[in-house]
Amino acid sequence: MVHDNHLPVAAEPRRSTELDSAEALRLLSSVSLGRVVFTRHALPTVRPVNHVLVDGHIVIRTHEGADLAAYTRQTDGPGVVVAYETDAIDPETHLGWSVVVTGYAHLVTDPGELVRYQTMLRPWVDQSMDLAVRIRPDLVTGVLLTAGGPGGV
Repeated sequence: MVHDNHLPVAAEPRRSTELDSAEALRLLSSVSLGRVVFTRHALPTVRPVNHVLVDGHIVIRTHEGADLAAYTRQTDGPGVVVAYETDAIDPETHLGWSVVVTGYAHLVTDPGELVRYQTMLRPWVDQSMDLAVRIRPDLVTGVLLTAGGPGGV
């Protein structure tokens, strides 16, 4: 795959507008791929994953040997802190949106919930994904990038 980072970008000014949490979650639910950020060996780690929004929570599937499964298994309190980011930004115009969710993640252990999530979310890699992680959004931020004059962020 060849990437050309020298594509011309429209010369018009951009406007960055903060999104409220409801609109940010609506946009997040309109796409299926994102990136989960968690701690591995005391350093931030980012993994691309697919997701579904269920009852206000972000659900992703994973497998037994995954770092994320081990990380979310290590707590019995409120969960472990993660961030989740997704976006839809046009590579030519640089217009679109980006959403970041920060919250607590838990490994789903209820067999009924696992079956429900397995029917709702098909893995996008050819690998067994028998586990699921549920992220409770506590801090939801988003930005809309549009053509236009000054304003916003």
